[in-house]
Amino acid sequence: MQGSSRPENIPLGISLIIATALTISLQDVVFKLFSNTLSLWQIFALRGVFALPALLGLGWVGRQLRAVAAGALQTWPLLRGLCLTTTFLCFYAAIPFLSLSTVGAANYIAPIFVALLSAYVIGEAVGRLGWLGVILGFAGVLVLLRPGTDAFSLFAVLPVVGAAFYALGHIITRTKCQDVPVAALALSLNAVMVLAGLGVSLALLVLPVPAELIAAYPYIFGQWSAVTLADWGVLALLAAFSVTIGLLLAGAYKIAPPATVATFEYSYLVFVALWDILFFGLPPTPLSLAGMAMIVLAGLLVLRSRA
Repeated sequence: MQGSSRPENIPLGISLIIATALTISLQDVVFKLFSNTLSLWQIFALRGVFALPALLGLGWVGRQLRAVAAGALQTWPLLRGLCLTTTFLCFYAAIPFLSLSTVGAANYIAPIFVALLSAYVIGEAVGRLGWLGVILGFAGVLVLLRPGTDAFSLFAVLPVVGAAFYALGHIITRTKCQDVPVAALALSLNAVMVLAGLGVSLALLVLPVPAELIAAYPYIFGQWSAVTLADWGVLALLAAFSVTIGLLLAGAYKIAPPATVATFEYSYLVFVALWDILFFGLPPTPLSLAGMAMIVLAGLLVLRSRA
């Protein structure tokens, strides 16, 4: 059922999510440039050295330290954190092997999942145009990823899987976390990411991983490396991005309808297309542009259906 007590500040929600998209795109550039230095799990674990104290410090400055710490340990914020952590792990596992535009566009099928969950879980109507957008969005993903062709990569499936968890995480934000402070949601998310990094690192240390798999994909299956002073600087930067993204994301999805906010996350595609050209010399192909255009149009139809 649609709760009348949910806040509605659509302009602020849209502004926050565009700022989030820009911050995520910059973080993704750093991840892609940094992926040949440390493993994904090492990055997730060590980033928390900076992120967790920063978030606790925000709670202390705002005289909400106890509320922030208690809120972060509640079941729904932790479940939300697990969903979003799964999203980020799927996303960043694919980043070294695909262009940012391709990974981002595949991940941004998430607004379509948000629309579906909004309709069936919290009763926020989608409408005929919205359902047309759902169909068009899935078609756009097929055009973008081209399964069954030589251009297809199994790594391209990871962002789509992550998109489903991304949508679920934001539906939880909207329906179950209205009374949880934004800083607590960000703290919970970062704590789960640290635990995921430590847990998988331990599993890779204990379990027998074939040497050829480690050699082929050290970013995913490799052990921890020595951390230089420059590495710590990058980790601090990633922590700053993570804290900012956690706060902006939670704020956007708490104060505006998920289907509306999610549509404006497509601004991310503009940012990463630009970074692909500037940093990596990878302009999108015509088919990739067509797929991205279909996905964006699908999101706009979802938005229009709610007007």
